[in-house]
This record gives sequence, structure tokens and C-alpha cells, in this order.
Amino acid sequence: MRDAIDSVATARRPTGGLALNTNLLETNPINLGVVLASLVYLGRGVLSDLLNNRERTVLNAIRDAENRYEEAADRLDRARARLQRARVRADEIRMNGLSGVQREKQNLADSADKDLKRLEDSKNATIRFEEQRAIEQVRQQVAQFALERALEALDIRLNYEMHSRTIEHHIGLPKGMVGNDR
Repeated sequence: MRDAIDSVATARRPTGGLALNTNLLETNPINLGVVLASLVYLGRGVLSDLLNNRERTVLNAIRDAENRYEEAADRLDRARARLQRARVRADEIRMNGLSGVQREKQNLADSADKDLKRLEDSKNATIRFEEQRAIEQVRQQVAQFALERALEALDIRLNYEMHSRTIEHHIGLPKGMVGNDR
């Protein structure tokens, strides 16, 4: 074995100095064994520290993720509650709007009915007024026509002598009344 270690570690040069043995079949398993043993011995603490740091980092990341998840779940619950309140409020507004529209529609219908009744009453009053005015005009025209016809008939029938007797008769009426009063 001593020969194997000597052959790996040193190679004698024909000139007499130390040199590396480059024969891979002789040196590779031994070099790997030495490197692994060195790593295990020297790197145990470093590797342990690295693994512990990595474990703490992973645990912290998990705790942070859980905290963020809980915060997000809490915010989601609050957002859902706000959404529900908003939906209830929207339904109230919608119902108030619909009932307001119905009230306004009824008020407009009532107002239109009142206006229509007032217009109907005004129309009827105007018609009655116009009827009365037309009747009065017809009466005046009939009276005027009758008076004109009576005057024409009087002019035709009344001659001077009849006219004189009528005037005397009317003049004599007050004298007869004065005589009856005594």
C-alpha cells in the first residue's frame, strides 16, 4: 500500500524531483477518497451551518407565507362582507328607486287626470258660455227681426189717420187716469 500512496502522491522524475502522477487509473479513486474525506471532515460544520441556515430561511418563508395567507384570507372575508353590504345597499337603492318610480308614475297619472278634468270642466264651461252667447245673439237677432217686421207691418197698415188716433188715444190715457183719481 505504501507503494500505491507513493505512486499517487509523488512521482519520481528521472531528474530527481517530485511530480504529479497523471495516470488516472492509478490516482482517481484515491484522489476522490482523499477529497471526500477532507470534505466530510472539514465541511461538516460548514455544511451543517448551511443546512441550518437554509432550514431557518425555509421555515421563515413558510411562516411569512402563512401570515400573508391569513392576512389575505382576512382581507378576503372583509371584502366579501363589504360586497354583501354593497349588494344589500344596491338592492335597497333599486327597491327605493322602483318604488320612487312607481310613486312618481302614480303622481304623474293623478296630475294628468286632474289636468284632464280641469280641461274638461273648462271646455264644458266654454261650451256653455258659447251656447249662452249664441242663444243671446239669436234672441237679439230674432227680437231685431221681429221689431223690424212689426215696424214694417205698422208702416204698411198705419196710415196718417190711424197714427193720429193712436197718438190721441195715448195722450188721452193720462187724462183719464187723472179723472179717475179724483
